[in-house]
Amino acid sequence: QVQLVESGGGLVQPGGSLRLSCAASGSVFRVNVMGWYRQAPGKQRELVATISSGGMTNYADSVKGRFTISRDNAKNTVYLQMNSLKPEDTAVYTCNFRNIGTLASYDYWGQGTQVTVSS
Repeated sequence: QVQLVESGGGLVQPGGSLRLSCAASGSVFRVNVMGWYRQAPGKQRELVATISSGGMTNYADSVKGRFTISRDNAKNTVYLQMNSLKPEDTAVYTCNFRNIGTLASYDYWGQGTQVTVSS
């Protein structure tokens, strides 16, 4: 099992910045992917950004150039720096941790943190 502790959500004005953090503990595989997903009211959950244990990143087109994902492997922590926030970024942001094994992968989810972009 992997436990995830998220922090950093809140209310910010359009154009502002927030930084989300997610720390993983427990049975962490050497090869893994950490990431953030979000779900706005009435919409499906969507990928925001992911980063592998090797440092490969992937971003949704809607956040490219504004959000930066990074990680500290020693702390098993992933960060999401969100700049130039827009009202449409308002959503519950949830951390995902994927252990990648030889035969299977295992997904774990955080509780979610609310990000509200509003004036």
